[in-house]
Amino acid sequence: MTSPLDLLVVGDGFIPGSYYHDALGVLPADRQGLLSLRDIPLEGEKAQQHAAQAIMEVKGPAGVPSSAAMLAAMPGAQVLGLHFAPVGVDVIEAAGGSLQLISVARAGLENIDVAAATAAGIGVVPAMGRNAGAVAELQIGMILAETRNIARADASIKSGGWRKDFPGARVEIAHSTVGMVGFGHVGRIFAQRISGFGPTLLAYDPYASAESLAESNVSKVDDLTELFARSDFILVQARLSPQTQRFIGAEQFGAMKPSAYFLNIARSRLVDYDALYDVLADGRISGAALDVFDDEPLPADSRWRSLDNVTMTTHFGGDTEGTNIQSARMVVAAAAEFAATGRVAAAVNGKELGWA
Repeated sequence: MTSPLDLLVVGDGFIPGSYYHDALGVLPADRQGLLSLRDIPLEGEKAQQHAAQAIMEVKGPAGVPSSAAMLAAMPGAQVLGLHFAPVGVDVIEAAGGSLQLISVARAGLENIDVAAATAAGIGVVPAMGRNAGAVAELQIGMILAETRNIARADASIKSGGWRKDFPGARVEIAHSTVGMVGFGHVGRIFAQRISGFGPTLLAYDPYASAESLAESNVSKVDDLTELFARSDFILVQARLSPQTQRFIGAEQFGAMKPSAYFLNIARSRLVDYDALYDVLADGRISGAALDVFDDEPLPADSRWRSLDNVTMTTHFGGDTEGTNIQSARMVVAAAAEFAATGRVAAAVNGKELGWA
């Protein structure tokens, strides 16, 4: 029997090393014993780790310094598993040529230098769909919180008041039209879980198949601005890419109904937030619910804090126990797949490495 592959995992405040060790125990019987796992902690507190990731979403892995402990642990590592740790050229070189796979516990790969990994013959595997259920459920919660003024009423009571007047239209999800910008993992789960409310579901996604839309009882809209015009709720579920950066802006917001609501639980840089702020401040749409911002945490003097028609959360859309456990399992499963077959089907650079 060949020796097990050396899997080095970097635990953090969201997905600690123990989750990866637990994931070994749920591998299929034929893949038990293929991995030898060691773990190190990522430096910093949970909030600091999340703030560093926000920087990497703009500047890449070179935007934050590499961990000295991580660099010291790299020699001999054949597979690297992580969540928020930065992986730049220095980390890859620190492995001394042993590294063959990077398995990431998230869908976004902004903290990974994929080009450098590919040049070194290293596969890179994201955990696609790992938090889709959590994000879908928060979207439903944010719709209810914003339209039914749950957070505003709660804040009023706790401050000694009994507020009854609120901004925006008081609408129900039932009989409304929900428009989704993007229809991938989150969209499919959201469509399933919102269906009991009885809305009409629309989606703008040039890449979504007719079969997947039909299975979820979702109608395709070919024009983004038309989707905004027809919907009572707009949900952003697209992936961030050079083509989608700030692709939602003044034209789309100008097409919305005055009674409509806008939600972004995806990425802030998909949206022109200046244009969004303007329509909210002017009362041209009923309201918004936002989990993501360009500057996180929001500065104390942020203009967003002054708006009464926005419900905001602190970028925790995918942060649930179930998501984090599942993410660790996906990382370990990809490592075991590589140990068993020498490749991973879900690698983003599989074609370049001759795996696909």
